[in-house]
Amino acid sequence: MSNPAYADTPGSPTPVLSVSPVVLPSPGRTLDLEMRVSAPVTGSDLPIILLSHGLGFSNNLSSLNGYAPLANFWAAHGFVVIQPTHLDSRTLTLNPDKPGAAPHWRTRAEDIKRILDQLDAIEAAVPQLLGRLDRSRIAVAGHSMGGHTASLLLGARLTDPHDGSAVDLADPRIKAGVLLAAPGRGGDALTEFTAENYPFFLTTDFSTMTTPALVVAGDKDDSAFLTVAGPAWHVDPYTLSPGPKSLLTLFDAEHGLGGVSGYDVAETTDENPERVAAVARLTWAYLRSELYPEDSAWQAAHDVLIAGADPHGRIETK
Repeated sequence: MSNPAYADTPGSPTPVLSVSPVVLPSPGRTLDLEMRVSAPVTGSDLPIILLSHGLGFSNNLSSLNGYAPLANFWAAHGFVVIQPTHLDSRTLTLNPDKPGAAPHWRTRAEDIKRILDQLDAIEAAVPQLLGRLDRSRIAVAGHSMGGHTASLLLGARLTDPHDGSAVDLADPRIKAGVLLAAPGRGGDALTEFTAENYPFFLTTDFSTMTTPALVVAGDKDDSAFLTVAGPAWHVDPYTLSPGPKSLLTLFDAEHGLGGVSGYDVAETTDENPERVAAVARLTWAYLRSELYPEDSAWQAAHDVLIAGADPHGRIETK
């Protein structure tokens, strides 16, 4: 069974194969790169989502073990989902201030590029995937700090605070993206704490983020320790980037967007399983239509959203 070219509704989930840790030898990296690979048991010509985790209080959610509500849904509906454990994961307990250590905003994006460079090795490590990947249809998704990682791979730029160099980490192999509660602009939008501790945020430039993307933002996500701009800060990747872009604003959602980082997450301040399910469906639909332009999944999902008596959010496009 091949991956259907047209699938305007998710349909019934299929069984999922999930393998972890898949380890990529990574010369020059502090540790070899570990990841989880999830895929439908059946199907061929499968599109790929690279999922970048955020940071948080839990030990394991910020790793290859997190984001199951999204990863499982996407894989059960036709995507291969690859989840790296970045070097800033709590599971690794590395010292980011060690002399000579590369800044993690950079190593995160480099992790994604390393995966794309070594898809052959990943197929070899997971024989059930052999010959089943569609390498022309690749997307990146990320939550919170993972959203920042995804934005850089989609074309956003910044100035390296250590040496003043312009940084361009865009990857043309990535055809679409999903930014979930991603950080916004720098400058006067940042708190003093953020400017001092995360100076790479100061120069974020979305004007070069040309790859199509869906920005997902909660209208109650004030992220007050990072920004003085309130929930609108998380809309910046949409407002300040060129089209084509879409914006999904989730009503009453805070930074966890209902709990996307894991099942039954105690640290989620706005737990809402129905919201999480909506995020999974809508992001799936967006990526289906971006990677398969003839697919009407995104329009169908939009129609369902606005037809509801109590919609989870609203959608804008440009």
